[in-house]
Amino acid sequence: MALHCGIIGLTNVGKTTLFNCVSKTKAETSHFAFSATKSNVGMADVPDARLAEISKLVQPAKTVPATVNLVDLPGLAKGARHGEGVGNTFLTDVQKSNALIHVIRCFDDPLLPHVEGSIDPVRDKELIDLELQVRDLELIERKILRCEKLVKAGEKEEKSAIAFLKRIKEHLENFSNVRDVEMTEIEEELYLRDLFLLTMKPVIYVCNVDDASALYGNSYTEKLSEAVKNEKTEVIVVAGKLEAEIAELEHEDDRLLFLNDAGLKEPGINRLIRSAYQLLNLQSFFTAGPKEARAWTIKHGMTAQQAAGVIHSDLERGFIRAEVMTFDDLMRHKTEQAVKEAGKFRLEGKKYIVQDGDIMHIRFNV
Repeated sequence: MALHCGIIGLTNVGKTTLFNCVSKTKAETSHFAFSATKSNVGMADVPDARLAEISKLVQPAKTVPATVNLVDLPGLAKGARHGEGVGNTFLTDVQKSNALIHVIRCFDDPLLPHVEGSIDPVRDKELIDLELQVRDLELIERKILRCEKLVKAGEKEEKSAIAFLKRIKEHLENFSNVRDVEMTEIEEELYLRDLFLLTMKPVIYVCNVDDASALYGNSYTEKLSEAVKNEKTEVIVVAGKLEAEIAELEHEDDRLLFLNDAGLKEPGINRLIRSAYQLLNLQSFFTAGPKEARAWTIKHGMTAQQAAGVIHSDLERGFIRAEVMTFDDLMRHKTEQAVKEAGKFRLEGKKYIVQDGDIMHIRFNV
């Protein structure tokens, strides 16, 4: 299961620059408002030092990291719902994303005018929130109408759906996001799952700063952090221009030297992807052999049989058992045989809960 992230924000805040830092697909950037006419779609590798260490020991023919799918939405503007800028046409491109990456401008540059005339990250956040809330409100109102027709047709059980949806509608009309509404998993599954509401998705705020603010942020990032302190989210500071320059370097040693000169331990993009994993309750397990070492993404709490299905549906259907060792045990003992001799190699059944960093071989029969 690949992680899908939609990159959103006002026009000219650095979304496409961020996209180009992490994606294998490069998109054109511009200083002109509303210059983008389509969403950029790309894929990025998930940074995981453990996979590199496994490959050093196993020496596979190839190493395949887990990936993140990215959708870079054309910049929105105040009034998108009324057709300003690109309008809300492209919001459907991120409806099926697992999470939203909201890029917010937190730097001054007289050569790059802000579409709103000044730098105000809290205002910018609220403008995008409003566009997404209006989009969600339209979807909720349509579903309420459908449910009311069903009630008139005699399906009385739809009354509970209407009551719940009206509560969500009122919440949106008060300029609040659906993710902040208290609801049960059953309510979410029954009434909202099919709508793919944008303000229900987890969000990470990325403050795009100048190079000098890459380490500690600035007054703009402090204002945004204060404004979202009660949200279940994370604010990440990234110097987009600096990250783009690092991403352009071909050799890893050159990238590390550039990072060290800037006082950074790793690219901010790595922190962003890790935060997305944490926000979405995801983890990785590994498969390793002479042909391939690979990282796989699963949700916390998945069983060995469910994890096998992430590799291939045949493995889930014909699952017999999983042969399991931990990453730490392989690092300690260096070979699978040594792990077995140390008594750390396990056979697990269908209901085994996979742990982050497990190295598994699936036995199956179809």
